[in-house]
Amino acid sequence: IIKLTPVMKKILYLLSFLLFTNLALFAQNTDREERFEKLRDRINELVAKKLNLTKNESEKFSPIFVRYFNELRTTHKQFNDPLLRQQKIAELRIRYRTEFKQVLDERRANRVFVIEKEVQERIKEEIQDRREQRMENRPGGRKKIEKLSGGYRL
Repeated sequence: IIKLTPVMKKILYLLSFLLFTNLALFAQNTDREERFEKLRDRINELVAKKLNLTKNESEKFSPIFVRYFNELRTTHKQFNDPLLRQQKIAELRIRYRTEFKQVLDERRANRVFVIEKEVQERIKEEIQDRREQRMENRPGGRKKIEKLSGGYRL
């Protein structure tokens, strides 16, 4: 048995702490990536369904859409300036519209972005509703504030 000095114990505790912290962060990043992939795949399915794609069209469309969605995510992360971000997203959509036209007719290739935005808005609303429900169901959580004609009431 090795006898640890107080300094060695502190170092061992510190190393253990750092190891477990890094493992926890790695697990969180993995969870985030898995959630993103599930979300991306779900949006892909919904867009394909709304466009009424045939099986053949869907098989060709999906890899292109996945690439587009991944690049869209990267663009959002890269650019903090909202105007520059919008410009880059517009350039990305123009480039991918050309790729979508290789699989779809022009009308449906243009609709991809409209449908994508609608689906994302619906998902955002669902996420917000779930957050509100969690907050309401928590003991001591937020209470809804109702607006009355003379003021506000909890």
